[in-house]
Amino acid sequence: MHQPVSLSRPLLQRLATLAALLAFAWLAGGCTTTLVLMYVHEKITEGMPPACHKLDTVERALSPRCGNFVPGSLDPQHVAHSRLPLCPVTEATRDPRLWPVLPELLAKGATLDGCAVPPLVALAQAAPCPDFTQASAEVLVALRRVAEDRQSVHHDAMRVLSCPHARTAGLHTALDRWLTAGWLPPRTLPFGPLSALHPEHLQSPFARALEAQGHTARAGLGGYQGHLNTGFEEALRTGHWAALDWWLTRVPELANKVPPRDGRQLPWVPLARVVGPRFIDDPSQQEAAVRFLLARGARPAQKLPHDPGLTVAAYARRLQSPLAALLEGDEAVKVAGRHPEAEAMLAPAVK
Repeated sequence: MHQPVSLSRPLLQRLATLAALLAFAWLAGGCTTTLVLMYVHEKITEGMPPACHKLDTVERALSPRCGNFVPGSLDPQHVAHSRLPLCPVTEATRDPRLWPVLPELLAKGATLDGCAVPPLVALAQAAPCPDFTQASAEVLVALRRVAEDRQSVHHDAMRVLSCPHARTAGLHTALDRWLTAGWLPPRTLPFGPLSALHPEHLQSPFARALEAQGHTARAGLGGYQGHLNTGFEEALRTGHWAALDWWLTRVPELANKVPPRDGRQLPWVPLARVVGPRFIDDPSQQEAAVRFLLARGARPAQKLPHDPGLTVAAYARRLQSPLAALLEGDEAVKVAGRHPEAEAMLAPAVK
């Protein structure tokens, strides 16, 4: 049985008023009818997005509700004088559905100049690793052109360009352009490039080249300009053991305490985060992550910065975590100090 539709009092009042106006227009006839109908249409559509035929060519091309993009339809004047809240290149880059518009936008004069949010930053924050392999060759050329613009140099853009789909599509080589052009000087960037890389890219020649130029893992800790997680946190959340090993080899103290990204925040304890119910992306990897950290020196007796009277082990008991027993007594001592590569059981699902 259909449920009765409930209308709010303001809406009922608006409908009653519009009905009265229509009745008056019908009785009056002529021009009055036309004017009243125009007014009624305006009120009914108030707050709705404008009709597609009222948009300029750029607005229409970047509005998925207006249908598929028609190549050759962009007016260069509309490209040069966009009415969009974000610059057209950012709008076209951040949504994979709009990527087909990007080549023509660039060909007709659109640039990254004046983009308050760099295009690849907007894309990374919306989708940290979109499937670039589904893009056409023409779109990939356009994305590379955007990536090789100096305004793309940013923590989040670096993450998306080094993610697996970007590497498969060959877009990761844009990072080589950043390096050879001198756009990644050590100690002066508002982020640490090694921390910005996707965990799977830490073993790459590019990462080794960054270290050879003086970039360090420690430089990627603490505050930075970006929205996406630090490289260490991303590796921990995703259970990327090889990347975690890379980080803990260079900064061993990360096993017990990680600097905050904001000076107003407190450090955080990886073991405490991992025993929580919602930190690890894949819950089946939670025990493996605890064992991995214990094997690399994490201490169940570590006190929590936000509650110095509480240890990690006590925190796990408070949460009634099924891993609490692993953090206490003989089992914790047995696991602690082992190297994960020597005990395959610690990471049964190494990625």
